[in-house]
Amino acid sequence: MVMRYLKPKQNRGTGFSDNDPMSGVANLFDLGLVFIVGLLIALFGAYHIEDLLSQTSELTIVKKSADGQMEIISKKGKTIDAVKVTKEKAKGKGERLGTAYKLANGSMIYIPD
Repeated sequence: MVMRYLKPKQNRGTGFSDNDPMSGVANLFDLGLVFIVGLLIALFGAYHIEDLLSQTSELTIVKKSADGQMEIISKKGKTIDAVKVTKEKAKGKGERLGTAYKLANGSMIYIPD
């Protein structure tokens, strides 16, 4: 009768065992999440995207579509402005500052007036 109290109890619960096939899938999912977060952090650092999120930064992006339409996106502090530029809007604005020449080797030279 005493021997019955000295034996370790057997766990008869319905817990997960080592043979559970979903445990490997869950580990792969966790690994995928870690990889995605690491990739996002690396891209933020490489392309300096943190300037988009900063409230004090000033940033200007010029975007050109396949049909040649340009869009200027400028960020000053918290405000972001997007302006579509057409040839009519840009016509006749500005002043001549000099002349640019493209050399035979592909480099460019700017000569101010």
